[in-house]
Parts: sequence; C-alpha cells; structure tokens
Amino acid sequence: MLLLDGKRTAQEIRAEIRAEVAALIAAAGRPPGLAVILVGQDPASQVYVRNKERACLEAGIASFAHRLPATTPQADLEGLISDLNADPAVDGVLLQLPLPAGLNDRRCLELISPDKDVDGFHPLNVGRLTLGLPGFRPCTPAGIMTLLERYGLSPAGKRAVVLGRSNIVGRPLALMLAQRGEYADATVTICHSRTPDVAAECRRADFLFAAVGRPGFVTRDMVKPGAVVVDVGISRTDQGLAGDCDFKALKDVVSAMTPVPGGVGPMTIAQLLLNTVQAYRARVRA
Repeated sequence: MLLLDGKRTAQEIRAEIRAEVAALIAAAGRPPGLAVILVGQDPASQVYVRNKERACLEAGIASFAHRLPATTPQADLEGLISDLNADPAVDGVLLQLPLPAGLNDRRCLELISPDKDVDGFHPLNVGRLTLGLPGFRPCTPAGIMTLLERYGLSPAGKRAVVLGRSNIVGRPLALMLAQRGEYADATVTICHSRTPDVAAECRRADFLFAAVGRPGFVTRDMVKPGAVVVDVGISRTDQGLAGDCDFKALKDVVSAMTPVPGGVGPMTIAQLLLNTVQAYRARVRA
C-alpha cells in the first residue's frame, strides 16, 4: 500500500510558498496578510487557529488574529468583517467555524469580500467552482486534489465515490472530481444518509473519499481491492484520533490511502496558504 503522506507533502508545499513569499515581499514591499476570526472558546477551533497562525509565521505571511468572546453580537462581528474587507494589509479573511449559537454564519460568510474569501465559501466563489471558472476553492477538497496530483494518482476515467455532502468538503470535492482535467474527469457518486446501499456504492469506487465524521465507518468489506482511499474524517475516541476508515483493516486491501492524522489535515492548511498568496497576487498584481 502507498501511504499518501499529507504531512510530508504539505511541508514541501509550505517550503515552496516560503520561497515564493520572500520573492513577493522583495518585489511588492509587504507580505501577504491573512486575518482569522475566532469567536468563542471551542477547543478544536482554537487548535486549528493556532496551527494556521504557526503556518503563516513559517511562510512569511502576516497573520492577524481576532479572538472574540462567544457573546459577541452579530452586528459587531459583521462590523469587523467589513473593516477587514477594507484593510489594505489584509489579503484573506477566514471566519473559523462553527460559530457560537445565535450567530448567523451564512450571513457572515456572504459578507466577506469574494476577493478575500480564501476559504472559498462565498456564493460567488462556489458559483465559479460550479461553472469551472477560476476562483478560490475550499481548502480541504482543493488540498485533496493537490495531494492526488503530487502522488500521480489521476481519477480521470475512474469511478469516484464521495461519502458526505457537506458544503465544506463533500459537494465541492465532487465538483472538482467531475471537472475537466488530467487530475479530474471522474465519474462521481455522492453518498449520504438517504443512500439505499452505501456499502454497494463504495465497492464500485476506484477512488473513495470518506467525509462523514463517523470513526471506523468504512470497513474492509466496503472497499474494492486496489482502490485509492482518502480519509477526510477525524474524531477523538478512547483510543485516540481516528478517521472515518478502519485503517488497519483496509491497508492490505487498498492500493493507496491517507493516514489519520497526517493525511488530509496538513494539506488543508497548505491550501489555505496557497489561497492567501493567490489573493495577494491578485491585489498587488504580482
């Protein structure tokens, strides 16, 4: 089995970004800037934000963290987003989800300028993805596509099954896989809670992408021998962190697979840095 090492691949990408950013700073006179908004004390979100701040520092990207209490009114949060949209030092704005109860995340995401929407969640960028036009891609699915390309694993002409239909991973990933391109052009099936026989659909997949948030959901009998499996899920269990796939049971069946942790997660952060540099280049015309 080929281990799809997202951690190592992300480190390679981040080294490339660091060199690119140094050249851009020399030419444009300022670093790319990423503003991250964290509302409340969600432990997982705090870890994610710290990791993003560390990645920015390492890459030479200016990081502007805005940590707000869970009691922050909707109007104040929207006001901060508007200020960041107008800030010339900020090229990307990221709103860490989920938001505390009572705050309207959709309204906030739509308020972020599409030109600074490095998470790729604004309806304009979602529409551009749907139409196959250039724009910001959601970081997790875009990172998955980059990982496949770096390992030379093309889904072109193959059957791909995506478990999960979230707006963050499942749906945009299915769109990317179905688009034209050397590392796309797949025949895609999306499975969800109303799919009659998920296991049967999985067994047809040459490329299987699991993003349901249920540890160990994909078992050995659900996977076609020789399939490529990308495990997007990560959950805390009594035995530690676990993905949506039973890694030990699958490793002797599949041809390639991502580990958890160390697979998709690091690629998500690497893609965020790539999106930030893309936004910076567009604004400074570099």
